Amino acid sequence: MVIKAERLTKKYGKKLAVNNISFQVETGKVTGFLGPNGAGKSTTLRMMLGLANGQGTVLYNGKRLSEYKQPSEMVGILLEAKAFHPTRSARNHLKILATEGNVPLSRVDEVLDIVGLKSEAKKGPGKFSLGMSQRLGLAAALLAKPKYLLLDEPANGLDPEGIVWLREFLKSYADDDHGVFVSSHLLSEMSRLADNLVVIGKGKLLADTSMREFIAGNVGTSVYVRVSDIDKLEKLLEKQKINYKKVNSGLELFGVKTDKVGKLAYENKLTVLELTTRTASLEEAFLEVTAGSEEYTPKEVSK
Repeated sequence: MVIKAERLTKKYGKKLAVNNISFQVETGKVTGFLGPNGAGKSTTLRMMLGLANGQGTVLYNGKRLSEYKQPSEMVGILLEAKAFHPTRSARNHLKILATEGNVPLSRVDEVLDIVGLKSEAKKGPGKFSLGMSQRLGLAAALLAKPKYLLLDEPANGLDPEGIVWLREFLKSYADDDHGVFVSSHLLSEMSRLADNLVVIGKGKLLADTSMREFIAGNVGTSVYVRVSDIDKLEKLLEKQKINYKKVNSGLELFGVKTDKVGKLAYENKLTVLELTTRTASLEEAFLEVTAGSEEYTPKEVSK
């Protein structure tokens, strides 16, 4: 089962905010939604929920969201961290949403417990920290036990412990035959969380693939080596036309595996001091793919 977005297009005046993009969100997986500031992520999420007009279609398990009697059972959303009345208690806020969505009121305390806010249930969220507000927003999204979650920057304001909790919760939720579509600027965290990635830049789709394929296909891996005679190794690499660059006291090699490097060193009586495979990070792959698609480019600081 999937959410299938096809040919989504949105203009604000003459600006094309979302440019004919198509992708899907599968159940059983967490799909990360990435892009530079101004890429069109929030607009895309709003279009998926029918909150922004535009062209294209979005089908949830083959049907438009408006065709479901209780859309909240199909998708839970977190777009704004502070989308609540500031003086109404956290519990009462959720009770109103539960009543509107025909959700048993017993579910309110369940979701408060899930997100760690049970002890704060009687408090008005107007003075909640951003992290606590995010937890309340997630509780609201979970009320109807939806098949899918669409979350816009849910880790904003969470402390390190909260970020780890959110990661494990979302992975567990997806594993239980649900789909999770989540945007974030925390690339190191996304690399631990997401199975698949959708990447956009200036409204255009740049990638729709698995995490592993995204990294390997754009940056790939390299080999780092330190040997007893680095000048001799450089000459051997040039002779075999192996690309490399100097890194600290060693060399980083491209398009080659560690076994070949080790064999080359052994055959030429070089003592290997260090030999490791270096896997590229999501950040490196993301910066490579989105290069030139940033909406706002800071001015370089003169030295």
